[in-house]
Order: sequence, then structure tokens, then C-alpha cells
Amino acid sequence: MKEEKPGFGRQLNPLQRFLWVAAGSISLGLAVLGIPLPLLPTTPFLLLSAYCYARSSERFYYWLINHRIFGKHITNYQEHRGTTAGVKKGALLLLWLSIGFSAFFVVSALWVRLLLLVIATGVTIHIVSLRTLRKN
Repeated sequence: MKEEKPGFGRQLNPLQRFLWVAAGSISLGLAVLGIPLPLLPTTPFLLLSAYCYARSSERFYYWLINHRIFGKHITNYQEHRGTTAGVKKGALLLLWLSIGFSAFFVVSALWVRLLLLVIATGVTIHIVSLRTLRKN
């Protein structure tokens, strides 16, 4: 399989470059917020950040994929379409604890409770369907 390099060589004007970097930075901020907030997905926002940075800034892109916390998750997903069993277990545990607490102790409307449980089920299906990688 041929390795594809990010699109750093594309010719962008300064406004386009700024907008891509801004979008990547906003996405990264949302990813960080998604760590403690159950309905805000961390991984898709991290992947979006990597995509935006790959189109605009070699420096930001390499900073993100080499980040001590986020880098390995992005690389695992991009290269192998998967994650480790420990990450899956942690994500599912945090997901169900936070949504379960919200659904049964914070929210009183039945339709909102059901919506939270449907969202948690969908996210669970997605996480379980990812390839399980072995730690190196």
C-alpha cells in the first residue's frame, strides 16, 4: 500500500491557511471538551483537527500526531482503523457512566432519557466495531 502524505504542498492563500488552522484548532478544542462531556465525541474532532492541520500547517499536524496523549489514537485510527482494547473499555465505561448518570439522575423528561440511551447505544456499536489493536 502506497503511503500518502498530507497535503502540505497545496498552494493556499493566507486567508485559506488561516481558516484551515482555525477550523483545526476549534475542532481540537471541541475534542478536549469531549473528554469529560459524554455527548461531545472526542475522536471525530481529533481526526477532523488532523485533517485540517494536514491541509494547512505541517508544524501543527506533526505536533498533533506526535502529541503524547492524542497522537497514538489518531495514528492508530488513520493507519489501522482501530484502537486498543484498553481504550475501548475506558471509552465505553466513561460513556455509560456519564450518560447513565445523566439519563437517570439529571434529566426528567422521558424522551430525553431515551434519546441519551439511543445515542449511547450508537456510540457503543461504533466503538465495538472498530478493529482491536494490540499494544506494542
